[in-house]
Amino acid sequence: MKAKLVQFWNDEDGITALEYGLIAGMIAVALLAAVKTFTTALDGLFTGLGGALDDNKPAA
Repeated sequence: MKAKLVQFWNDEDGITALEYGLIAGMIAVALLAAVKTFTTALDGLFTGLGGALDDNKPAA
């Protein structure tokens, strides 16, 4: 019984999988933050362009 407990304690396969899972989670959070920032910036850019185009419409 003690040998099996020591073997379980020294087994690092589960730790490696956990580390990869944490890294994947952190990458996902970073990507979501980047996409949120990028979409907010694009929204502001297109809103500004639309306003500039509306101001420069030729008279009909």
